[in-house]
Amino acid sequence: MNFLAHIFLSFNDKEITIGNFIADSIRANKFDHLPTKVQKGIKLHRHIDTYTDSHAIPKISSKRLHANYSHYSRVIVDIYYDHFLAKNWSTYSDIPLDVFVDDFYDLLEDNYEILPIGIKKMMPYMISDNWIFNYSKMDGIARVLNGMNRRTNNKSKMNFAIIDLEEHYDAFEEEFTEFFEELITFSKDKFTSIVNKK
Repeated sequence: MNFLAHIFLSFNDKEITIGNFIADSIRANKFDHLPTKVQKGIKLHRHIDTYTDSHAIPKISSKRLHANYSHYSRVIVDIYYDHFLAKNWSTYSDIPLDVFVDDFYDLLEDNYEILPIGIKKMMPYMISDNWIFNYSKMDGIARVLNGMNRRTNNKSKMNFAIIDLEEHYDAFEEEFTEFFEELITFSKDKFTSIVNKK
């Protein structure tokens, strides 16, 4: 899953949210220097990723893209799924998306000193362009896909994946909706076990 899903699946716990968000920037188990609960957020993130990667529904979404994008297909699906979460946000949260996202940006700024270098470099762009809120819009997703393509030196051709999203929009949305209900249940259980573990 991508940024918004990981933030949401931290269930409003601030330290878990930080860990869940920064996990992809942390190598192996090199996070002993971080607060204990932030470490637990990193572990939660990795459980969510493992569950997602092994689940049949995201694999169906990914397979639809594989001929054009090969191993980048799963990354694209993560971005698509964040779009559907943002678009249907009121189904999952009573907090308006703009408020939720602004609170998250404030959380990052309040915890700036413990963020990895890569996150610190990315933050100004994320906040000024309001990446996470703009996942709800097709042009926002197009910008994300263009940015990801640039990061691969144009090898991934992910910039064209907005066309695939438009062509198969209903199918991707149905797959997201079915999968995300299961992911919420899994994540709540894992959240409880991780947070309560001594």
